[in-house]
Amino acid sequence: MKARIRRYRWSDLESVWALHQICLAQVGLAPGDGVYYEDDFPQINEIYLAGGGEFLVGEIPGGRIVTMGGLRRVDDQSAEMCRMRVHPEFQRRGLGAQMVAELEMRAIELGYVRLCGDTTMNQPAAMELYRKYGWREIRREERGGCIVIYGEKDLVVAMSPLIK
Repeated sequence: MKARIRRYRWSDLESVWALHQICLAQVGLAPGDGVYYEDDFPQINEIYLAGGGEFLVGEIPGGRIVTMGGLRRVDDQSAEMCRMRVHPEFQRRGLGAQMVAELEMRAIELGYVRLCGDTTMNQPAAMELYRKYGWREIRREERGGCIVIYGEKDLVVAMSPLIK
């Protein structure tokens, strides 16, 4: 299954907030539990789009948003891949992989050479997806009763066969 990936627009806020809450609940997390921050949702345009990053949504026919993901600028070289979500009804169909590939391509277009991000031990599908795409674990920490796994990926390495 493929989704139509497009840039976030302000009218998507209610849908992406609902998707975020559904996906957190699926893995036993809740907004405000100390594991994840939510203050960026009302400021997606400012933090992601105007801040040197990106925020994408994936729609299925009919316009329903079932996947999302963002790139948040860290510095001139690095961006954080965050807000990766796939609605539980549409998981295990390649939509997460499609979003990761789109975000990585967009990060390269924006001039980033490294991506960083995190997930939790509660999210084994996300951990496997990142591993599949060549991310490496750099550290773990306990936060809000969860083990948070931090990872990164060098995009130059990912691009090198294309440069030849």
